[in-house]
Amino acid sequence: MFYGSMFFQYLAQYMKTRLQYRADLFVEIFSDLLSQAVNFIFILVVFGHTSLLAGWSRNEIIFIYGFFLVPFAVFSSFFNIWDFNERYIVKGEFDRILTRPIHSLFQIILERIELESLFGAVTGIAIMFYSGIKLGLEMHWYDPFVFLLFVIGGALVYGGVFVMLACISFWADARTSIMPMMYNIGNYGRYPVDIYNKAIRFVLTWILPFAFVGVYPAAFFLGKREWTFYSFLTPVIGVVFFTVSIFLWNQGVKKYRGAGN
Repeated sequence: MFYGSMFFQYLAQYMKTRLQYRADLFVEIFSDLLSQAVNFIFILVVFGHTSLLAGWSRNEIIFIYGFFLVPFAVFSSFFNIWDFNERYIVKGEFDRILTRPIHSLFQIILERIELESLFGAVTGIAIMFYSGIKLGLEMHWYDPFVFLLFVIGGALVYGGVFVMLACISFWADARTSIMPMMYNIGNYGRYPVDIYNKAIRFVLTWILPFAFVGVYPAAFFLGKREWTFYSFLTPVIGVVFFTVSIFLWNQGVKKYRGAGN
């Protein structure tokens, strides 16, 4: 109840702040939509030169991309910790966080919330419907529930990986960061793993499991029965990685030395 109350209080303050600068809000939403449109056009350009990519048709890959956008939008809305090292460790703002009687990661997540990123989920669902109609996919009564389960699992995968990366700052507080590189690697999850070699496929499945954000869960709705096992591993992998990230975070907080000299 306490954490739920804090969530809605943070949310109310966020909405008040964002609505004070409406033009800035609309520009951010437009830039996000433009970025998604560019990626969508890239897929169309690739399939302008071939009809199949490792056995996947154009509309199937478009469907995977649309699905990928949904958990990625949830992640982008609540896990804006890409500058954790610079802002909270190097500049010492983490000291402020630790003076409050609430979990430090929960505070940082709510401080950096960006609900406008959820518009990416709307775009993703629209793309899925478009490609689903082209593919003639049938919708079952349980699909919305499975879809929600997979989206949560995919968002937790992304969140777990990036919280783990943020934890490095507790032990090595230099200004360097591998966050930007990891964002680029994460984009590999929106394409079928079949197109990569075995080493990359292994990394995207078990080490940096971004394949569970896009291709594996999307394959269930595409009727790719050979991927069903991996599809339903999505929430499991998400919970495991996020739980490990919370454990590492708590250990890192104990090692935190403060901003003083």
